[in-house]
Amino acid sequence: MLSLSPKLPSPPIPFFSFQETKPSNTKLKTPHANKPHNSVTTQFVSTAESDYHTERGVQFTVGGSFFRQESFTGRDLGVLASYLYKQSKSELRVLDAMCGCGIRSLRYLVEAEADFVLANDANDEYRRIILSNLSYIPRFSGITRRWAVTHFDANRIMTECYLQKDFFDLIDVDSFGSDSSFLRSALNALRLGGLVYVTSTDGYSSGGHRPHNSLASYGAYIRPMPYSNEIGLRMLIGGAVREASVLGYYVTPIFSYYSYHGPVFRVMLRVNRGKLTDIRHYGFISYCFKCGNSQSHSWDKLGKIGCPCSDSKSSGSVVVSGPLWTGPLHDPTYLTDMLNLSKEWGWIGNGAGLDLEKLLKQMIDESDPKLPFGYIKVDEVASRAKINSPPLGTMISALHKEGYAASRSHIAPNAIKTDCPVASCIRIARELQGC
Repeated sequence: MLSLSPKLPSPPIPFFSFQETKPSNTKLKTPHANKPHNSVTTQFVSTAESDYHTERGVQFTVGGSFFRQESFTGRDLGVLASYLYKQSKSELRVLDAMCGCGIRSLRYLVEAEADFVLANDANDEYRRIILSNLSYIPRFSGITRRWAVTHFDANRIMTECYLQKDFFDLIDVDSFGSDSSFLRSALNALRLGGLVYVTSTDGYSSGGHRPHNSLASYGAYIRPMPYSNEIGLRMLIGGAVREASVLGYYVTPIFSYYSYHGPVFRVMLRVNRGKLTDIRHYGFISYCFKCGNSQSHSWDKLGKIGCPCSDSKSSGSVVVSGPLWTGPLHDPTYLTDMLNLSKEWGWIGNGAGLDLEKLLKQMIDESDPKLPFGYIKVDEVASRAKINSPPLGTMISALHKEGYAASRSHIAPNAIKTDCPVASCIRIARELQGC
């Protein structure tokens, strides 16, 4: 078996194939790693010689491979988090398990200054595109391999790396749908203390429309709830918590990102050895359609779930989802470092990167430990209060004045995360409208 360690050149072995493919004649430009560009929009340029895109100054071709331009924010977040990891650990080895055209792999090399990237995609028809994109970074630095390309099922490549004890600092699995079969393989191939960047695009399951599918994929029976997109993130984290626990590990979220296109749920997790110390963050969530309040429930409270608005412990207005992650979605310290790094790189500030800056600041605000899971849309408050919707900012300010924690949600543009009960939200909204 071949070791993928970047320290020595690898001999030709049957399992992995690293044959060179001559790139096209068109030279693509990449910025110096220490001088990241502040262009946020992925641009497309077509010439007689080539078709290529530009993202943060990094140029790449797509060809016939799958590529989602709208996912650049998720790639930005991955680069920022992995660069900070590299600065703290002095080494960064990345496995891009489903690399597509290789843009994430290329950005990890250029911007995160990864020491080594293994770009894998099961479709070997993408090989020429991937090699063409990565070839503008020298494959070797002296005798140290910088990158390699393989074409195997993601579970197979990660299992082989685990069996060879060839561990990675960051494993990025940009999967489709609710395929969670890769979680255990990724955790096995990851270095302790490393990061795993996982994905779901299954909005039907997070919306409670396919509970048996969410149960099979993530071990969580999901019912319809008004903050279903946040449930999607918590469902994904909960699945990782379950798999990590089986292996004797625990995971903590660095950040959790939802994007409406797709939809896409992406979570960056840190993995450490040991048992989950705080089981209260892995449990059940209930929502009452009658009064609008949500509650979390521990395992020992099963069978006693109800709502204060009803005398019955088996109110028909209450739905329960779980088990899933009920704890923090983000690490505010890490996010603050990501925000500062994006300023240092010129990705935000001076009128640039307004969307990224807004996103990171909202995530930091969401990290207030006083804030519970879920959110409430201002329109729902107005509907229950039978008034017109008050401005979102005005509502948040009023909540703060009354001593409640409140912030915007990066998941829903007209929603508030708050520890204020729904009945009090209704009262405050009515007072704002002079009722």
